[in-house]
Formats: sequence, structure tokens, C-alpha cells
Amino acid sequence: MKDRNGWDGKLRVDDSENRRAVLTNPEALEDPDYSDEDAPPVEEIDADEDLLEDEDPDAEDIDLVHLRISNIAALKLERFTKLARLCLRQNQISRIELPSNLGQTLKELDLYDNLISHVKGLDDLTNLTLLDLSFNKIKHIKNVSHLTELTDIFFVQNRISTIEGLDELVHLRNLELGANRIREIQGLDNLRALEQLWLGKNKITEMKNLSSLSNLKILSIQSNRLTSITGLSDLHSLEELYISHNALTDLSGLESNTNLRVLDFSNNQVSKLEGISHLTQIEEVWASNNGLSSFEEVERELRDKEKLETVYFEGNPLQTKNPALYRNKVRLALPQLKQIDATYVRLS
Repeated sequence: MKDRNGWDGKLRVDDSENRRAVLTNPEALEDPDYSDEDAPPVEEIDADEDLLEDEDPDAEDIDLVHLRISNIAALKLERFTKLARLCLRQNQISRIELPSNLGQTLKELDLYDNLISHVKGLDDLTNLTLLDLSFNKIKHIKNVSHLTELTDIFFVQNRISTIEGLDELVHLRNLELGANRIREIQGLDNLRALEQLWLGKNKITEMKNLSSLSNLKILSIQSNRLTSITGLSDLHSLEELYISHNALTDLSGLESNTNLRVLDFSNNQVSKLEGISHLTQIEEVWASNNGLSSFEEVERELRDKEKLETVYFEGNPLQTKNPALYRNKVRLALPQLKQIDATYVRLS
């Protein structure tokens, strides 16, 4: 199931500039010590090998990925006076140990997929704008309040149960907390610049404490324990809502979100396509695996949406009871479409 840009809407942090969280290895969510069997073979290095021996001391970008590095201090980073981005993904780092001189230049620190259990060692890195600590063993968000220049912070797939310690990060635009142990949305009141909030694969039962996020454009709260859509009435800037894999029975609660372009409520228990007729800006509706059964209702709610390009209705009675006629019926009901499920519509 993909949109017109090829995104499947699932959680995982990739290497793109947008760094959206999208999950392609769901088994990792159940096994905190998961390792990817298809990952590149580990490069064996000598204990005394200087990995950065040939690196220009004026380098601004260093990537050392999947090399079993456990001691950052051994990299002798003091000599790099212009380093702006440091990536140490998929290593065996358990402690953050960086020389104080990096605090003058370092903007991005990527420690995705290591063995870090405590957020420490960031005291001097006050110029950081991006911090990625995804796929570690962190239980508490601490010692980041002084990183006030942060715009992007990633804590995907850790062991965090409480959203805390973020009050001072007033410039934060992107917060990713997917695949943790969070039960309640809280601690976000001061993050008024936030544009993206990713909370998928947690244990959240209610959407609340979001009213201060007036600039929020993307909210992902997939794979939680929601039974209704609440708490969104003040989010007038919201453009994308991903709320699949919950226990919704209807779509009420979106009355104020008239700027929505993407709505994903796949894998819920919605039987009526009601509550979205006012979404005049809607471009994509992902509704697979629900209880929708009326083509007349589809036409009534969506035919006048001139910007609508993509719908997913597979796995609904619409499709399962009329497999041979399903696509043609959807196309007749919504002639403006460019994509029905995973298939592009041929323009006549």
C-alpha cells in the first residue's frame, strides 16, 4: 500500500533529508536486540587501527557505519576543527564521549542503532540542530534541555515511557518517538514550533495535550490503542494524519482540520465514510481494511473533492464483495482519481 510518492506510511527512519520514520522490519519492534540478517557484512578492524588516519582534519562530514566501534574517544576527534556532521550508525557505542571542541561546529549527531542506555555527554554540543538516538536502549529523555538549537530529534525504537525533558527545545520542528512504551501524550506544551510529531507503535489510548501545537502539520499515531479521534480541534494547520492500526469506529473529530491533505485510517473498524465531507483540500484517503460497504457513500462524501488523487479501499466489503467490479465502481464514483489502491488509473 503506497501513495503516489512511493511511501507506505509505516514507521522507519531513513537517510533522506526528510528523515521520516517508516518501518520495514517490524520484527525489530518485538526484539530489542534485533539485528538485520540482510545488513552488509561487518568490517573487521584492528583494535589499534586509526579509522580517521586519512581523513582531512578540515572535514565537515564523517560517516563511520557498521564498524563495531565501541569507544568514540578512540577516534581522536579533537583534531577535526570544522566537523559539522558525525554519523556513527550501527556500531556498539554505549556511551557518548565527544571532545568539547566539537561543540563549536557540530550541527548533526547520528548515533542510530547502538547500545546507548543513558543520554549523557552532550553538555558541550550546544549548536546541535539534529540528534538521532533511534534504536538504542534509552528509557528516559534527559540532559537535552540545553540543546536549544535542535530542530530535529529522533528517539525511535527505544524504551521510553514518558515524554519529558523537552520544554526548552522551543525551535523543535520534528519529534520522533515511534516504537516506544508511551501511554500518554504530555510534555509538549512549549513546542509551539513543532511541525511533525511521530508517535506510532506506542500504547496511547487518547489524543490529548496537543492544543498548543498550532503549527503541527504531520501527526502520526499509528498502531496505538485509540478508539476515537479527539484533541485535534486546535490543530488548524494539520495537513497529514496517520491513525491506522487502532480501534476507531468512526471519523468524527476532524471538524476543525480543514487543511488535511492526507488521511490514513487503514486497519480500523470504521463502517461509515462520514465526518470528512468538509475536507475540501484532501488529496489522499487511505481506508483499507475497514468496514466500508457503500459506493453511494463514497461518491457522496468524496466526489466533489477536486484535489483527491489517491484512495485505498481494498480489504473493505466494497472490494471483498465485488472484486470483479470494485475498481470500475470506484473510478465511476470518483472520476478525478489518479490512483486506486496500489494501481494507477489510466486516463482515457
